Amino acid sequence: MRSSPLALRIATAITAKISAGDLSAGSHLATEALAQEFQVSRSPVREALSMLSSRGLIENRKNCGFFVRNGGTIKELIPACEASSRQQDAYFAFAEDWLNDRICNEITEQFVRDRYNLTKTQANDVLLRAAREGWAEPKPGYGWRLRPVAKSAEAFEQIYRFRAVIEPAAMLEPTFRFDRAVAAKLRRTQEKLAAGDINRMPAEALTQAGIVFHEELIRMAENPVFFQALERANQLRRLVEHRLKVNPERIVAQSAEHLQILDLLETGDNLEAAHLMRRHLSGALAVKSPVVHPARDEVR
Repeated sequence: MRSSPLALRIATAITAKISAGDLSAGSHLATEALAQEFQVSRSPVREALSMLSSRGLIENRKNCGFFVRNGGTIKELIPACEASSRQQDAYFAFAEDWLNDRICNEITEQFVRDRYNLTKTQANDVLLRAAREGWAEPKPGYGWRLRPVAKSAEAFEQIYRFRAVIEPAAMLEPTFRFDRAVAAKLRRTQEKLAAGDINRMPAEALTQAGIVFHEELIRMAENPVFFQALERANQLRRLVEHRLKVNPERIVAQSAEHLQILDLLETGDNLEAAHLMRRHLSGALAVKSPVVHPARDEVR
């Protein structure tokens, strides 16, 4: 059965939580609690949990529900993040073809199989990864649709300039409510990254940890327009950021800035937090732009 884009995004978010240690081995994954956390119905959550169970990351205990699987390292437990060499090469060739307008925006699984010399399973995994990254989605009925993305350095910079406007502004909204429970979860992840604890996390999980941080903060504005705008901006930029190399020092510095923003918000100094967020995003743009040379690594 083909997975929905929403279920794929939820599965990726859960994977990132496990990678970061927010969900330890043996943790119970309650459907209702996850539905509330992601603000969705229980159906896509159940679909995401079934997907992760089929891949061996979690287990479905009879009459008890889903639990994070015991044993093994995180990279051993996440086949989706540890594709074969052929699949890895095919994924990046697929991404480069889309970024350079060498393929059309509507394709089939058979097209992917033929173009990149893959098996049915390998082609499906490549398409599912593209869906998790937000630039592909299954069409109703048959086939796949490739979504518009930022395909140039100029478009990439425009996204960061847009984020530098809306993310600080969201903190100054009169409806902004600092959620201490959510902030505590974000803090645990960012403290590990700021301490340099990134080697055991797949690059995809590192990327997701950064996205979750920014999206959870903007969600606190309690204005869905802000959240939806950021979510869309993140979808547009993620594919291009695959061309950038992981920089451990930059990840540590970014996470330290994330912690400073949390500190300011916790004390109620939203104005200074907004100033810091703008500087933070401007600094990230300076490091990541221009995007001109492809590289086979991922970045936050």
